[in-house]
Amino acid sequence: MRFHDKVVLVTGGGSGIGRAVALGFAREGAQVVVSGRGREALEQTVKLADADADTDGGRIAALTADVTDSASVAALVGEIVGRYGRLDVAVNNAGVLATGKVADQPEDDFARVLDVNLTGVFLSMKHEIPAMVAGGGGVIVNFSSQIGAHKRLPGFGAYAASKAAVTALTRTAALEYIGQGVRINAFSPGSHDTSMSMRPGETEADRAERVKGQVPAGRVGSLDEATGTVLWLASADAGYVVGADIVADGGSTA
Repeated sequence: MRFHDKVVLVTGGGSGIGRAVALGFAREGAQVVVSGRGREALEQTVKLADADADTDGGRIAALTADVTDSASVAALVGEIVGRYGRLDVAVNNAGVLATGKVADQPEDDFARVLDVNLTGVFLSMKHEIPAMVAGGGGVIVNFSSQIGAHKRLPGFGAYAASKAAVTALTRTAALEYIGQGVRINAFSPGSHDTSMSMRPGETEADRAERVKGQVPAGRVGSLDEATGTVLWLASADAGYVVGADIVADGGSTA
């Protein structure tokens, strides 16, 4: 129960690792808010938490928000502080993927990837940090990726650029605000057990066979493993970890 009565925001909490992380915080007693643009997906996360016998004292609420819109993010953070009195932890996980070689990629796709993945993190921190400072401190975990500062792949230029920038932005913000009690780090996952790790038309068995030859660990990461890493970064156990970018990719970038 490391997060008993802590107030936690998870952006992009309607699916994948974001949903798993939100449920993990709830299981450790946190009051969690999941945000995103799709109400239905968020409500499904809430239902899963309500049905989870391991969520002892933790609760999840859903609030729609668009991380690319500053007013929307400001309203989200304001609603959380108004409802719970503070914001202790923020996990900025919302992100999108668009592939294509640099000369072939539509400009709108490139702009959208940077808008959500990078500007979305910037706007989230812009409004989260003052709320945390006013409440005496807090912790932020920004989702980066193994693709970016750590690894590049043909066809992933926009995504790599956005995530490399998230790492740089995270480290800069960490230096700027640790003196005011806000501890900021990045989490860079590799392939995990989510739809994003599947190629078009690929089955889980196909993915498992492909990954055997690509990842030194021989498999994708589990949602529990990703959740455990994020919760550790957000906990007092990682209290001396500031401005780090924790890579969890089965050895792919070792």
